[in-house]
Amino acid sequence: MGQCVTKCKNPSSSLGSKSGDKDPGGKSHCKKGVGGGAGGGGGVCKEEAGPVCAKSPSDLLANGTKKMEAESRVISSHPEDAWKEEPAANGEEFSLPRIEELFGCYKDEQDDAILEEGMERFCNDLCVDPAEFRVLLLAWKFQAATMCKFTRKEFVEGCKAIKADSIEGICARFPCMLLEAQSEDNFKDLYRFTFQFGLDSEEGQRSLHRDIAIALWRLVFTQDTPAILECWLDFLTENPSGVKGISRDTWNMFLNFTQVIGPDLSNYSEDEAWPSLFDTFVEWEIERRKKEAEQRSTEALPEAADTEEGGAS
Repeated sequence: MGQCVTKCKNPSSSLGSKSGDKDPGGKSHCKKGVGGGAGGGGGVCKEEAGPVCAKSPSDLLANGTKKMEAESRVISSHPEDAWKEEPAANGEEFSLPRIEELFGCYKDEQDDAILEEGMERFCNDLCVDPAEFRVLLLAWKFQAATMCKFTRKEFVEGCKAIKADSIEGICARFPCMLLEAQSEDNFKDLYRFTFQFGLDSEEGQRSLHRDIAIALWRLVFTQDTPAILECWLDFLTENPSGVKGISRDTWNMFLNFTQVIGPDLSNYSEDEAWPSLFDTFVEWEIERRKKEAEQRSTEALPEAADTEEGGAS
């Protein structure tokens, strides 16, 4: 998830894998549990051609936004009620043995966790792009501590939280998760989770690499993009301040910034307790807009002169 954002050297690749390449075979690796979670059984895993999710990949946008708009019309306006209305997506109560069985279909042979290869197969069977918003939502609901990895506990507790024990069940929960993330409190929790999720816990990181932060900002604001976001990301990309990493405080305060500062930046004050990076950004952005306005005026002068000459003749 996220490129696997912190795990790869190229932060423009996908969320679910270090390389950004999906499993070329496109295989579903579980016969039971994945297929529908129907009752008992030994949970024998074997390969079957094609994804088992009923939704075709062509129906799903990379960021999930339009799909969400269509799906959310049939979901309760209170997402927490939606979880209660549907005890399990397949019409049955979710089963802990089936969740464990589903986990076993993707877990690493050496580690009791779903790692990069298993994550790519998991996303493939869910018919989602590893780099899209819904994968971030799933990691949030699973409270995953590390990109490209679901521990057994995270997977089991996450499936229990969304009341799903099969691939179809998880697919059916995406509309609820998309709607749930729209509430102010839930989005704030998702937003703060995204920063922690982007850190490399094994290396003890305390700040996000600039390019990783840019990718995660674009991802987390998929459903509701602030007007100032692209200007902010342009500033970070051009990097006039020489920033290399984004601290937790800067990450958290940017959400506040998008909520209280207007797109024209006129109500921004350096006297308030904003991070100094925001001061630099506002100065840079105002100067950039001023230069653009001057350039447009300069380009408009010859056109106006030509129009006047044409009228006189």
